[in-house]
Formats: sequence, C-alpha cells, structure tokens
Amino acid sequence: MSAAVDQAEERASAAARMGFVSGQVVQEIGHGGDVDEELREGIASLTGKPLEGEELDDVADAVLLWFRLDDGDLTDALVDSLTYLEADGELWLCTPKPGRAGFVEAGDIGEAVATAGLSRTKAISIAGDWTGVRLSRARH
Repeated sequence: MSAAVDQAEERASAAARMGFVSGQVVQEIGHGGDVDEELREGIASLTGKPLEGEELDDVADAVLLWFRLDDGDLTDALVDSLTYLEADGELWLCTPKPGRAGFVEAGDIGEAVATAGLSRTKAISIAGDWTGVRLSRARH
C-alpha cells in the first residue's frame, strides 16, 4: 500500500476514533488552509453530511473547533462554539501539535477549558499536524 493510502486510512480511522456517526450534524469553526482536509472528508463520510460552517443557525450534534495560538482568546472561542451545540453534544478542540506553527500550550488549554465550564474527556492525535481534545459541558 502506498504512504498516501495509509495516511488517508489513518485519518478516516481518526474520524471514527473521534466518535462521529451517521446522521450527525457537525459544525466546523476556524477552518483555514492549514486544516487537515482528509480528516474533514473522513468526518463527512462517516456522518453522511458535509460539515456545516460558522453560519449554522440550527443545532449541531458536535462542533469541530480548529484553533491556533494567534486566533485570539481561546476561552471566548470555546464559549462561542457552544452557541448551537446540543446540550449533550461534544466539542472537539483541534490544535497544532508541539513544534508546529500555532501550537497552544497544554496549560493554556486547560485554563480556557475550565473557565468555559467544560471538561476534557479524551485527547488523541487526529492528523499529522493536529491534536484533538474532546470536551463536554462540565457535569454539576
């Protein structure tokens, strides 16, 4: 098998490990030229629907938030990403891996997550340059 085929399968597998399932509406925030297109395609393939953009005005089952160090305030981005997320929906915070442009320190992520009233439930490598952290609303 070629390396390109292996990478495509790995990204489809990452989308499955992220827990996306058929029929879900996934809103994507922070899309840019540096995001992993194969991962996006894997998510769309699993859900059977294209990713919705930031202009979504209905509820989403999940949110995919691409965030880089220079994108502004992470806490604000997290809070804003909850606007159309179902009460029991999951938010995937995708940040560049260490050593990549836009890397966000783990301590900064932890602080922003807590301030936004969220909790971490899972962290995985989702693509060559990206790490994904699954967040949910903190249970009280």
